[in-house]
Amino acid sequence: MSNESKCPVAHGAKAHSNRDWWPDRLDLQFLNQHAPQSNPLGGSFDYAKEFKSLDLNAVIADLHKLMTDSQEWWPADFGHYGGLFIRLAWHSAGTYRISSVSRR
Repeated sequence: MSNESKCPVAHGAKAHSNRDWWPDRLDLQFLNQHAPQSNPLGGSFDYAKEFKSLDLNAVIADLHKLMTDSQEWWPADFGHYGGLFIRLAWHSAGTYRISSVSRR
């Protein structure tokens, strides 16, 4: 047995793209690790019932106010934050990492 240290990086191995990992090799089991007691809404929370109780017109009005209320410390481009919200969603989804490089 050798006591020689080995590099943990697999040199020469093919790099994986997002398409290689999704959906077949992406392990999501760790998302189920929390006990029901850690749910802040409680076990009896009915999401569908609560959603139906929303005044969607008021939600839309609140979103419109949020997106058009330009702040001095971060002015909205062209008077609307919609473009910023879209860009942040794009980055958080990770889609900027997908390239058009052909797979070998």
